[in-house]
Amino acid sequence: MKSRISYLTVAILLIGLSTLSAQDQKIGFYESDFILEQIPEYQGIQQQLDLLSSQWKEQVTGLEQEIKELEEDYEAKEILYTEEIRKQRQQEIAQKKQEKERFLAQKFGPEGEYFSTQRELLEPIQRQVYTAVRAVAEEQNFDFVFDRSGDIYMVYANNEYNLNEDILLELGIELENQ
Repeated sequence: MKSRISYLTVAILLIGLSTLSAQDQKIGFYESDFILEQIPEYQGIQQQLDLLSSQWKEQVTGLEQEIKELEEDYEAKEILYTEEIRKQRQQEIAQKKQEKERFLAQKFGPEGEYFSTQRELLEPIQRQVYTAVRAVAEEQNFDFVFDRSGDIYMVYANNEYNLNEDILLELGIELENQ
């Protein structure tokens, strides 16, 4: 019985100490999307990526038009074709569709050119932002800093702990009064 009481007492003390410890922690947040939009180089990179993307989308549109024309031609002349020619035309349409799918995967797939180019161009800027976040967090003694732009959903955040302006200042960017 005494050992249960002493275990219970120790458990209550540990919970109490962890609660006190948690109250001493300082938590801040920032919005990476907002920070990136304020960086002039980011705008240029975004325009570069948009241009690249629109050129590839035009090529996809061209392939789709070719497929449509092949299908329409096949449907219009299907009854005139022999079985052998019918199979050739169907195969030609299928190859054109595969070509389009390969192109899409090569350009826009998870390992495609768009994302590798985006990663390559944005990495230096993201590294700068990370370094600035770390510097601000260490300077202001934050224990945790969350990026509110990502998948973390904050129901409430006191604006007092918003580090956007401090991070921008660390990056050498001053906001005009908003």
